[in-house]
Amino acid sequence: MNIFRNWSEVPPPLKGGVLVLGNFDGLHRGHQEVIGRAKEIAKSRGVASAVMTFEPHPRVFFNPDQEPFRLCPFRMKARLMESLGIDYLYVQTFDLEFSKRSAENFVEEVLVGGLNISHVVVGYDYVFGYQRKGNVELLRSLSTKFGFEVTAIEKITLEQGHRFSSTNVRNLLKEGKCESAAALLGRYWEIEGRVEQGDQRGRQLGFPTANLPYKDYLHPKKGVYAVCAGIDKGADTIWHPGVANFGNRPTFDKKDVLLEVHLLDGDQDLYQKHLRVALIEFLRGEVKFDGLEALQVQIATDCQTARDLLASGSFSATTAPFVSYRG
Repeated sequence: MNIFRNWSEVPPPLKGGVLVLGNFDGLHRGHQEVIGRAKEIAKSRGVASAVMTFEPHPRVFFNPDQEPFRLCPFRMKARLMESLGIDYLYVQTFDLEFSKRSAENFVEEVLVGGLNISHVVVGYDYVFGYQRKGNVELLRSLSTKFGFEVTAIEKITLEQGHRFSSTNVRNLLKEGKCESAAALLGRYWEIEGRVEQGDQRGRQLGFPTANLPYKDYLHPKKGVYAVCAGIDKGADTIWHPGVANFGNRPTFDKKDVLLEVHLLDGDQDLYQKHLRVALIEFLRGEVKFDGLEALQVQIATDCQTARDLLASGSFSATTAPFVSYRG
């Protein structure tokens, strides 16, 4: 998959394809339906399929001090896009100048003049342009003028009634409902980052941990999780069973938020490695223990609980681009 950082950088031979528009935070199954439809159209016409997304996320640009909400930082989003078989990914920088571009100007100058698209695919509720004044109706009216086609994918829901939306995924993760979130995503939600040097308390307790600083991601429910973790190697990532704590570590009076991961199938040197961690199931909330001995006993219990749960789900030591939901 080729990645372009600006629509103006795209060489002429790559123009004229089918383009999907959206932020795609989370790349849930609704997003995948939109992208899948674009791929079908592109294949039937013998042209390229492409996605245009925006970085930073417009919500982050306009409200940089808000509570973290991202499900998919760019590195993860690009990996997922590639796994879906997209030919090209256009990553448009979202800055003040771009934010003031009207919906009509975006279509005329970027989609038509820059990319010469033949077909646009969007979700039914897609909005775009200055003050979000552009929508599916406007796209369809402009398509007649400029000679491209538009497909809008209708709302899709699970049998249980959950709508495929990034907001619903966020709410479920904040409640610790990993499996319900995975049902919307089609995979278990991941956190990733470069492992940093910690205070070695886990090693002293007999349970060495890899520490991931926590910055731009959504904060899931604080507590202990059964997880699968692996050093990032794309589709060749080897997933190992593990247990992780997300939170402030109240036993040690810490205030910063950290993800601490302990692998259950052996100690590995993970320092400075880029680690991916998929949250499989929430085990318990964060607790302040009376002392290290009580904490050590509870960690041992958590490890056994996670080991049993992950073994029953056949999650141990598998190789895959991500941990798929099998429900």
